[in-house]
Amino acid sequence: MADSQLRAGELKGVLLAQIENYEEALQAEEVGEVLEVKDGVARIYGLTKAVASEMLEITSSETGEVVVALALNLEEDNIGAVVMGEWAGLREGDRVRRTGRVLDVPVGDAYLGRVVDPLGAPVDGGSPVETTERRQIDVVAPGIVKRQPVKEPLQTGIKAIDAMIPIGRGQRELIIGDRQTGKTAIAVDAIINQKDTGVVCVYCAVGQRAGNVAAVVETLRRHGAMDYTIVVAANASDPAPMQYIAPYSATALAEHFMWKGRHALVIYDDLSKQAQAYRQLSLVLRRPPGREAYPGDVFYLHSRLLERAAKLSDQLGGGSLTALPVIETQAGDVSAYIPTNVISITDGQIYLEPDLFNSGVRPAVNVGISVSRVGGAAQVKAMKSVAGRLRLDLAQFRAMETFAQFASDLDAATQQQLARGQRTVEMLKQPQYRPVPVEQQIIAIYAVVNAHLDDVDVAQVRAWERGFLEFAQAGYGDVLTGLRQEGRLTDDIEARLKDCIEQYNETFRAEADAARAAPAPAQAASARTAEAGA
Repeated sequence: MADSQLRAGELKGVLLAQIENYEEALQAEEVGEVLEVKDGVARIYGLTKAVASEMLEITSSETGEVVVALALNLEEDNIGAVVMGEWAGLREGDRVRRTGRVLDVPVGDAYLGRVVDPLGAPVDGGSPVETTERRQIDVVAPGIVKRQPVKEPLQTGIKAIDAMIPIGRGQRELIIGDRQTGKTAIAVDAIINQKDTGVVCVYCAVGQRAGNVAAVVETLRRHGAMDYTIVVAANASDPAPMQYIAPYSATALAEHFMWKGRHALVIYDDLSKQAQAYRQLSLVLRRPPGREAYPGDVFYLHSRLLERAAKLSDQLGGGSLTALPVIETQAGDVSAYIPTNVISITDGQIYLEPDLFNSGVRPAVNVGISVSRVGGAAQVKAMKSVAGRLRLDLAQFRAMETFAQFASDLDAATQQQLARGQRTVEMLKQPQYRPVPVEQQIIAIYAVVNAHLDDVDVAQVRAWERGFLEFAQAGYGDVLTGLRQEGRLTDDIEARLKDCIEQYNETFRAEADAARAAPAPAQAASARTAEAGA
C-alpha cells in the first residue's frame, strides 16, 4: 500500500513539469449590454471600441436567439444601433458582442436568378446561396484615376430614350415622375433589353408591396431575364434598417461583377422610400432634423451611393456599373428636397409626365425637362446622325401645339410642323415589355425625321411602323445587319434604306387604297341581304 503512493520528490517533479509546459490561450472579449430598445433601435452600453457601421450581435435573454445590429451612432457613453431583424424580443440587460466586421454581404455568380433580402439571404423559397466571397456594402467610390469617360452605349430598347436621352455604361441616369407614370416599366424594359449583351442586372426594390415585387420577378422570368438578374427586396413590411441598407447591398452585389471586368446595371426602385426609412431611423436616434424632417446628411446618403457607378479604366479591367435610380414625386414637384438632391447628383434625368401618360403617350417622357448630360458621347453614331434634331423638333412641337389650340388659321409651314410632330410622337410610342433593337429604332426614326411618313395618316403610323420593320427584315436584312455591325449610316446603307422605305410606301398605299375601296362589312352584309331578297 505504501509503495503505490507517490513520494514527495516525485510529486514535486510532476508539478514543476506541468508548470513549465503550461500555455494559456488568452482571449479578451468586449461585451456590452442593452440599455433600452424602441422602434428597432437599441441603446448599448460598454462597447467603447466599436466602430461605425460595425455588426454587433445581441443575444436575447428570453429566447437565446442572436440578432444582428448595425452601429450607427457612436456617442460618448453609449452606442445607438439599428436592429436588422426582430427586435421585440430584446430586453434591457441583454448581452451584446462585437464581431469586428463592418456590415458586408456574400457576393458571386451564384446569386444570378435569385431573390434575396438586403443581408443576402434568399427569400424566393429556393436553396441557400453557396458562395465564398463577401463585400462590404458601404465602400468608398473609385477615384478619378481609376475611371475612364463614359462612351459605350447601354441600350434600353426604348426609342424615346435611346434616341433623345441616351444612357452610357457607367452613367447615373435618374428616372423621376409621379406614381403610376411608368417608372418601373422603363427599368424593367431596360433589364429585358440586356439579354445576350453580357450585362448583369440588379433590381433593388425598396419599400414596395411584396405583390408588386413578385409581379416584376414574374415578368422578368417570363422574358428570360432572371438568368442574368439579381433581385434585392426590402418590402414595405420590412424594418426601416433593411430598407435603408438595401441599395448599398444591391450595389455591393453589382460591384463584384464590375471589378471582375464585366458590365452591371443596378436599378434602385425607389430612393425616395430609402430616404424616408433613413429619416425614420435618424429621428429615433435623436439626430437633429432639417428640411422636411430629414437629417442633415441625407444628401450624403445618396451621393456616396450613386458615386459608386463608374466605368473603370482598362488597366482595372474596363468593367462598368450603370445606375438607374428612381424617385417618386408628389404632384409633379421636382423642386422638393429629395428630387433636387438626386437630380444634382446624377448625370441627367428622364422625367415622366402624368398628363402625357393619361393622354396615351407611353413612355410618357417629357422631352423638355429630360436630359442626358453624357449625351451623344454614349450613342451609336448612326442614331446620333438620325436623331440629332429629333429632341429639338419635339420640344418645338410641344410649344407650338399649345399655341395652336388658340389659333383659328395657321400658315402652311406651321401646319406641316405640327403634322410632323404628331407623327413623331406616334412613332415614339411603344408597348410595355417590347424593347426594340437599336438598328430597328434607327430606320424607323430615319423615316419619320426625313418626311417619309408625311402622307401617312397619324392613326396609321404605328401600323406603318410594324409593317415596315417586318418588310425590312424580310427583304432588306443587309441594311439592319450593316447598321448593327458598323454603327454608322454610310452612303450605301442610306441609299438601300431609302429604297426600302419607298418600296414599302408603295405597298402600304396600295393596301390602304384597297381597304378604302372594299365595302364596309355592314354595307356588304346589307348588299348581300338585298340581293338575296331580290
